[in-house]
Amino acid sequence: MATTSMTSTAAVETPRHPWWLTLIQGILAFIVGAILLWAPAKDKVDAWQLLVWFLGFYWLVLGVLDIVHMFQDSTGWGWKLFMGIISILTGGYILVYPAASALVLPQVFVLVLGIWGVIYGAMLIFLGFRGAGWGATIMGILGVIFGLVLVVNYGQPGWGLSMIWSAAVAGVVGGTFLVVRAFQERTA
Repeated sequence: MATTSMTSTAAVETPRHPWWLTLIQGILAFIVGAILLWAPAKDKVDAWQLLVWFLGFYWLVLGVLDIVHMFQDSTGWGWKLFMGIISILTGGYILVYPAASALVLPQVFVLVLGIWGVIYGAMLIFLGFRGAGWGATIMGILGVIFGLVLVVNYGQPGWGLSMIWSAAVAGVVGGTFLVVRAFQERTA
């Protein structure tokens, strides 16, 4: 009787999110937040170019990781595939055309970033409840809130630039939570 309940419990258990994927996502989110928070005022142009390049790299890597994770855990594979492809295309475009991306980033990119934040945040919340942990859930909630604020205020001039502080705090706090959670998952 005891073996039957243990077998059924093991069969119902949610597959775990690989700890190293959480670690990489946390480190990348923290670096983006740190660039936004602590870039020196005298080097605004250099910091902006670095941010554009790093966001492209971040999305490219994140898209690849989403697709890799899709093969390791097939739950929600449609969302993982969709977000992986969107992230790879966006990151690739930014890396191939960094100057054009830097020019359109403040206005057009606000809407794209907002929509991406809502969708990716929702996916992280879903994965958090499916076993990825509270770090993914917190990062997902921050992503949804940030994305909704951007989408709602898209038409206001300069809104994207004023959201830099919010994105920076979300990146540093969410990245820190993800890094801590990755090491907790590794020891578990």
